[in-house]
Amino acid sequence: MSQEFHVSSLVVLTQPTLRHQLAEEIAALDGAEIHAVTEEGKLVVTLEGASQRPIMAAIDAIQAMPGVLSAALIYHQFDELDAQQ
Repeated sequence: MSQEFHVSSLVVLTQPTLRHQLAEEIAALDGAEIHAVTEEGKLVVTLEGASQRPIMAAIDAIQAMPGVLSAALIYHQFDELDAQQ
């Protein structure tokens, strides 16, 4: 039996004054990691999960956060993991 591992990257555009608060809120999501925060309010985010469903749920949650202007999916990849490893 095989399992999947998904990883996605996003660029999230926020209101600049809320960028650090939103970075903390996003980082608190399961499988989320913040890699960069710019003064202009751009955040580079990766999301990891066992399927596409939690990735999409996290993107929806990010887009619904007050102060988030947009969340653009840049990259998505998945691999099948051998359960016998």
